Amino acid sequence: MKESDLNIEEVIEMDLDLRVTRIYKFDGEGATKAICDISIADQFLVKGFRVVNGKKGLFVGVPRESGKDGKWYNSAFPLTASARQALNRAVLSAYEDS
Repeated sequence: MKESDLNIEEVIEMDLDLRVTRIYKFDGEGATKAICDISIADQFLVKGFRVVNGKKGLFVGVPRESGKDGKWYNSAFPLTASARQALNRAVLSAYEDS
């Protein structure tokens, strides 16, 4: 199989190695239940993922920063559905295990 025969989803599914390196749980009534850092293939660290309790249950919020206009903007996020699924699996599993 040539590299050109693969689509981006297949490449990410094969190469994506996510690991939660740190997780900190919050006590209390707020929607944010935890923050965590993710290592990608033990080569790249992304800080600031959040476990949030929404209307439909827990979900993973991506890192974000405040712009000069006062709005919040995502600073890191998955580009494909399979990357989003892998991120959700890794973070929510670590949250439940901690």
